[in-house]
Amino acid sequence: MMPGKNPNTDWRKVASAIYKKPADAKVFGSAELDVTDLEKYIFKKRRQGLKVTMTHIFALILSRGLREEVPELNCFVRRGNIIERKQVDAMVSILMSDGSMSSVKIENADTLNLYECAEELAKSIKNTRAGDESRAMQMKELVGKIPWPIRTWFFNLIKFLTIKWGVSIPSAGLSDNNFGSFVLTNIGSVGLDTGYPAMFPISNVAFVFVIGKAEKKPVVIDDKIVIRKIMTISSAMDHRIADAMHGGKMFRYIKKMIRKPELLEKKPVK
Repeated sequence: MMPGKNPNTDWRKVASAIYKKPADAKVFGSAELDVTDLEKYIFKKRRQGLKVTMTHIFALILSRGLREEVPELNCFVRRGNIIERKQVDAMVSILMSDGSMSSVKIENADTLNLYECAEELAKSIKNTRAGDESRAMQMKELVGKIPWPIRTWFFNLIKFLTIKWGVSIPSAGLSDNNFGSFVLTNIGSVGLDTGYPAMFPISNVAFVFVIGKAEKKPVVIDDKIVIRKIMTISSAMDHRIADAMHGGKMFRYIKKMIRKPELLEKKPVK
């Protein structure tokens, strides 16, 4: 730790209030993907002037996967019942200029093409980095300033009202659908190979998806050893909604789409 650097950031204070010893229903999974051709595709689009990254690609693939392949994952739990979401919204983690993390929501992400997704995400990131954070992110800062143990009591009250009872608090930007359908984070952009995410207790998302770092590895293709770019993806899913079958269906959809990323340039069929 750097001398004089205070570890008690707003986020760490919030985390101390909301996380407990692992007891929630979670399913973890990971897989390796050959993204050699996908990286070439991204490089080609960037040369053409379209600033896209793996984050854009996976945000769209996951969103369309919920629309076309695994709609039963686009749900959340309220008062013991599984509630279908009215739309597919992607919550994407971003890195701020000071090194902290924030997030932006892409609403109706499943209806966008790659160009629209790039434009929407760029606009949201610019606004957030300029200080226009969502009310949920502002609430995080507020909770971080509340002294312990009142901080924990305050968080538990919010969680009880919004997540368990489905009460919306518009003035605070809080509801049981604040974080969209899923959360996507690209830890490969900060040099990590892979990771297993936590299920943010007040997010009410069905799953959190992690993109790792793509690295050259020897693989066997047609009984020959070749060098390919391999990336590890991982996910944590809410076991009240999802199980391994849902994860398998989504993974197969991902593999299909990364072989034909040009499909993302078109608007999805209604």
